[in-house]
Amino acid sequence: MWGWGLSSPRASFHHPYRISVGVGLAIVGNSLLDKQQEQGANFAADSQIPLSFGNDEAARIAVQSGVALCDRSHWGRIRVSDADRLQFLHNQTTNQMQLLQSGQGCDTVFVTSTGRTLDLVTAYVEADSVLLFVSPGQASELMDWMDRYIFFADKVKLTDETENTVAFTLLGTDSAALLSQLGVQEIDNAPHASHQVINIQGLEIFLGVDSGLPTPGFTLIAPVSSGADLWHTLTQAGAVPMGETLWQELRIKQGRPMPGAELTKDYNPLEATLWQAVSFDKGCYIGQETIARLNTYQGVKQQLWGLHLEAMAAAGTPITLDDAKVGVLTSCVETSSGAVGLGYIRTKAGGNGLTVTVGETTAKVVNVPFATRGYLDA
Repeated sequence: MWGWGLSSPRASFHHPYRISVGVGLAIVGNSLLDKQQEQGANFAADSQIPLSFGNDEAARIAVQSGVALCDRSHWGRIRVSDADRLQFLHNQTTNQMQLLQSGQGCDTVFVTSTGRTLDLVTAYVEADSVLLFVSPGQASELMDWMDRYIFFADKVKLTDETENTVAFTLLGTDSAALLSQLGVQEIDNAPHASHQVINIQGLEIFLGVDSGLPTPGFTLIAPVSSGADLWHTLTQAGAVPMGETLWQELRIKQGRPMPGAELTKDYNPLEATLWQAVSFDKGCYIGQETIARLNTYQGVKQQLWGLHLEAMAAAGTPITLDDAKVGVLTSCVETSSGAVGLGYIRTKAGGNGLTVTVGETTAKVVNVPFATRGYLDA
């Protein structure tokens, strides 16, 4: 098994099937923090999340035609192990898990019993465990959620590896070339969420084919103790550091839904345009009946769309058409080319190309590359 959690002397057992592991990013990760500060990083209050490196335009260009490097260590890493791990995740999430082999992976959604979204995660299947890459702030909640469905006879163990690892993402068309420069071969055109363990200048690194966005890229996970060296190596090789502010801009432009905004108990995965993460022929799982019925009877009543706004508006602002409410704005950010947002709009109201009112401003509805819409695309 790839990973560093189970041997940690600080592992604490809160549940017979659950392990929490942490070496403390605030202590061990200081050298990474120092390295990022040297490169001009400014951080969110009371956190170690780099908001910007003072180079947003250069990083934006790098994403489009080079390589940018984003610290996603605040995203969660949960390891699911033991003999029943694949069956358990197959029953817990929307995508087909049982048929995946070691080295493969997929995006899948945790949902409630009524089919409402909890989180979109990337699952990396290894020889004897599955590593889940989950949204910021969701690791503990998903650990609690899974705990309640592990029964005495189930051979499933959960380990939260978030605090004793770092996670960096390379984004951009030249990401594979940069890794090749560092000795990583045969990763061009590799399938989404496929993965391997690599060695970069003596550091053992988990490499997943996934940037979290439609933008080409890779996510690298390593022990906290290797964080500063890995960050230095990647930036020295030409990756342009970028902060959370730009990542949020990209995810809104490209349409990735996030918990607390687009992924809430108000919406299901089909409304969130996550059809690529849903299997309709895998059999029973939590929430399956609701989601299958929506597909079978073409009952998706609202969908997530991109919005190009004339001016900024606050999340939660109603979206109207001919003075009738047809949706709600869920995210909005100011960019160099104007305000962009995401919002849910009733299917019957229309979609791409529609002009709507958002509070005191107007917006054009646009498709976003992250979205897949199943029968709605037909």
